[in-house]
Amino acid sequence: MARRKPAPVGPLPQRDGIDPVHVRLPPDGPWETVRAYLEERYGAAAGPGRVAEMLAEGAFAALDGPVTADTPYRPGGHLWFHRDPGPPEPAVPFPVEVLHRDERIVVADKPHFLATTPRGSHAVETALARLRRDLGLPRLSPAHRLDRLTAGVVLFVAEPALRGAYQGLFERREPVKEYEAVARFDPAVELPVTVRSRIVKERGRMDAHEVPGEPNAESRIELAEVRGELARYRLRPRTGRTHQLRVHMNALGLPILGDPLYPAVLPEPPAEDYRHPLQLLARSLEFTDPVTGERLRFRSPRRLTAWPSPADPVPPADPAGRAG
Repeated sequence: MARRKPAPVGPLPQRDGIDPVHVRLPPDGPWETVRAYLEERYGAAAGPGRVAEMLAEGAFAALDGPVTADTPYRPGGHLWFHRDPGPPEPAVPFPVEVLHRDERIVVADKPHFLATTPRGSHAVETALARLRRDLGLPRLSPAHRLDRLTAGVVLFVAEPALRGAYQGLFERREPVKEYEAVARFDPAVELPVTVRSRIVKERGRMDAHEVPGEPNAESRIELAEVRGELARYRLRPRTGRTHQLRVHMNALGLPILGDPLYPAVLPEPPAEDYRHPLQLLARSLEFTDPVTGERLRFRSPRRLTAWPSPADPVPPADPAGRAG
């Protein structure tokens, strides 16, 4: 499949490690001015008069300079702008640890509760924005992503020209990814097992779910250790569907502790409860560097908080499979 031609580099700088929004004007349409198009596309969401205010403020920019209320519509043209800042994002009180950095890549150990990249209400408080600011790498980009509630190893690309080479590894499913999870122990579940199913994630629905049809998701589930009513599981996904490991563990009757979506979607709390993270960790990532040919392996030193150390008393598992 041919890669889409990248957008030109825009005239607006990043803000707090966040790229400006890029808009490609449609190749045809009834608009005589750029303002008319922006009002149609963004006017309802931005609120009455806001597009006009942003144009007056010089908030929109094209390759040849600021866009005004009278700028003619140019089919196929490019625009950039920064979204209006919303309410301050709650600071996720855990650091992003850097496991490796060179001129090509950055390998980070992402904490629970921190999104990998800006999306929805999470923008400044994301691993990508933090690393761009803290490391002084404004062109840093992700080679893949982890769910916001999942912690562990994530690969970022520091050299923009190499982004496609590293993303291609994941598109071809070449990296070896190993996860750990804590859930209740059920001796009736025969392990190890390879779970294959078709998983879909529908717009407007928080959880993903399995449906009949050709499998598009595959996970290897192994029992690593048992302590009392809890067990630590080793998970090796062959594919990367949204919430895949969480869905497959739940399908086995072993929902991961601390999961707010599986087996049932819980009401969203008024504030994030950082005491009970999802007990899922991207423990290691192994791949052959597409530039050097070197085999690389990176491992998170994090400890899942629900898993007792050998010296700790063994806690009982919540019968619903939640964290206590």
